[in-house]
Amino acid sequence: MTSVAQILNSIDKGDPRAAGELLPLVYTELRRLAAQRLAQEAPGQTLEATALVHEAYLRLVDVAQAPQWNSRGHFFAAAAEAMRRILIDRARRKRRPKHGGDRKRIDLDEALSVVDPREDLLALDEALGQLALQEPAKAELVKLRYFAGLSLEEAAACLNISPATAKRYWSVARAWLFSALVPDA
Repeated sequence: MTSVAQILNSIDKGDPRAAGELLPLVYTELRRLAAQRLAQEAPGQTLEATALVHEAYLRLVDVAQAPQWNSRGHFFAAAAEAMRRILIDRARRKRRPKHGGDRKRIDLDEALSVVDPREDLLALDEALGQLALQEPAKAELVKLRYFAGLSLEEAAACLNISPATAKRYWSVARAWLFSALVPDA
């Protein structure tokens, strides 16, 4: 009997430490399964393989009544099913209007490339001026990224803010500029 099968047996018998011993033994295989599942998903998936493995593992092991696994294969089949259910739940959630399911994602750079570049630049400058009146730090970040070509980390260093803050500012600024530049979207 393999060590995984022994641990699965211990879980069946109610040993509270057995669940903690199982994850290190099966993590690599679960991660591979998760990566395969996510590779089949549509582009733009925000769930990473690691998060999927952890959520599936919790669903398998952290239940009121210990499941009965007959073998290692049975455990991995249950893990694959748990991953499938998690992905389906997330897909259903994303489709709901409350979570933006009725909206289409448009990249700001893509939206800017639709019109004549000179008109875009003038419109961007005007919108950036309006943003600077409301949110000067965010406008400065956009200037550093868009016009100076700095990375997010380099721009954060120039502004003396953390990269995490710069990332949040960048997201807000892009959304604000997009709504200013493409008002009917």
